[in-house]
Amino acid sequence: MTRWTWKSNGTAPAQRLGSYGIDAPYLLVVPGGFLLWNLINGLMHPGVPPFVAVGVLIAALGSGLYTSLRGKFEVWSRLLGSLALQGHERILDLGCGRGAVLLLSARHLTTGYAVGVDIWNQADQSGNSPAATRRNAVAEGVLDRVVLQTADITALPFGDNSFDLVISNMAIHNINGARRRDVAIDEAWRVLRPGGRLLVADIFKADRYVERLRLHGARDVERRSLGWRMWWSGPWVRTILVTATKGPRVLT
Repeated sequence: MTRWTWKSNGTAPAQRLGSYGIDAPYLLVVPGGFLLWNLINGLMHPGVPPFVAVGVLIAALGSGLYTSLRGKFEVWSRLLGSLALQGHERILDLGCGRGAVLLLSARHLTTGYAVGVDIWNQADQSGNSPAATRRNAVAEGVLDRVVLQTADITALPFGDNSFDLVISNMAIHNINGARRRDVAIDEAWRVLRPGGRLLVADIFKADRYVERLRLHGARDVERRSLGWRMWWSGPWVRTILVTATKGPRVLT
């Protein structure tokens, strides 16, 4: 199979008609609290260190909010546009939340369908629920191409080789324990058909995903930073995209 690359095709992000909430809303409260504390400390005890910390925390908060409200839509619009989807594909979104990436992918489909699975944890995304995602699918005009299912991504309720494309955005790192995260990658690989493609965008755990995919014999395994439009705090926190292709032989 021809090697696939990740070059922007220049496609502008589609207009968003749904309501997608804030990613990791409780996580944003933490730097917000530290920001307030450092600001008060800086005003009461003037000096450089507190205000440096304030600057770093403002950048972290800004990055998280920008990613939730705009950045992820721009990045994933271009990633999906680069795949040259034909419209008949079966797509699986692991940890779909309120449907930001799921519904972008559904816009590329005609006779195919996009399945979103989640446990609908509101700590991962504000207002997270199947009803919210369904309302967004209606607003975006893709409800007829979308299936929602409550499921743990470490135990997917689908048969082997069921999907042409498996995607995940900032979800797998939320799973507790390295072994269970490995199982999530194993499950994503299991349900991906031979010749299918995998895209996982995440923070902290990308190297582990790469190792796991190589153990499965994945082809064209690559990783790269998605840049400042996704969660990014310089060298400390970066969103990494891991991509792979499943070869013609299914490895177990």
